[in-house]
Amino acid sequence: MAPTKPKLTLRLCEPRGFCAGVDRAIQIVVLALKKYGAPVYVRHEIVHNKYVVDGLRGMGAVFVRELDEIPDDGQPVVFSAHGVPKSVPAAASEREMLYLDATCPLVSKVHKQAMLHVKRGRHVVLIGHRGHPEVVGTMGQLQPGTVSLIETVADVAAFAPEDPSALGFVTQTTLSLDDTADIVAALQAKFPAMTAPSSESICYATTNRQEAVKASAPQTDLFLIVGAPNSSNSKRLVEVAERAGSAKGVLVQGPQEIPFEVLGGNHPVVGMSAGASAPEVLVDAIIAALRERFDVAIELVRTAEETENFPVMRSLRDTPLTVADMAFVNGGA
Repeated sequence: MAPTKPKLTLRLCEPRGFCAGVDRAIQIVVLALKKYGAPVYVRHEIVHNKYVVDGLRGMGAVFVRELDEIPDDGQPVVFSAHGVPKSVPAAASEREMLYLDATCPLVSKVHKQAMLHVKRGRHVVLIGHRGHPEVVGTMGQLQPGTVSLIETVADVAAFAPEDPSALGFVTQTTLSLDDTADIVAALQAKFPAMTAPSSESICYATTNRQEAVKASAPQTDLFLIVGAPNSSNSKRLVEVAERAGSAKGVLVQGPQEIPFEVLGGNHPVVGMSAGASAPEVLVDAIIAALRERFDVAIELVRTAEETENFPVMRSLRDTPLTVADMAFVNGGA
């Protein structure tokens, strides 16, 4: 008779994993490979996830850091979901390259909000993380000297704009809601005339995933966030989990990174979510690994329902995908 496995409760967040912008970006690369054949070049990681990038590479995608790595062979280049500075499509056009812009529509909305601030005579305050591709892309929409990056509340104290009465802010889409609220409050206290964007910059998917983690985290012994180390929204979920009451939040890329050593004791409680660029196949693999060691009872914690869908560009819409292609696009194996 097999020994009885210890019990474990798994609080599984919904929504989790792929958002509409990530789904669209991956679909663009797969459709481009179907329509134009390999290679299809992709500037930077299309989304921040090794499983996704490796899968696309296996289909014939070639990932490059900059356009000068791409030969003049007539094959298309895809710009990542994080967005790019204006100089990148301009350089591609100058070389007569076929490019497909997979920038998430919600990131594009932030670009437009920032440009509107400038058009109305305001200096742009961008709340975000220095060096993140989305921040580089947003700042690259504007002329030098028209935008300042603020990362922390401490940065607000040191910020001394030329005209405090003519400021407008936008934010990176993948930030912590709580941290951003603190920075915005500090900015508004110091610069009461500062103008907010016309609509929220932090995207619906970031908000929804953070709210589900907050609801799941209290009194959990461990909270697993499936995501990549360079994924901003995934790292923020780890912080949210610990702030909301989990004893330990951990970012994992797959089952091999589960810290089983912290799951001693009687009937541990584990929470789990996945960042917006993490495929569901990785979540399934982690659940399977937990079930090998524990008698797992899953509690689904649903805080929102997502129905958003961002269509790909018209030039790719009539390209057919196989069942296997669609499974990959939707986060499966």
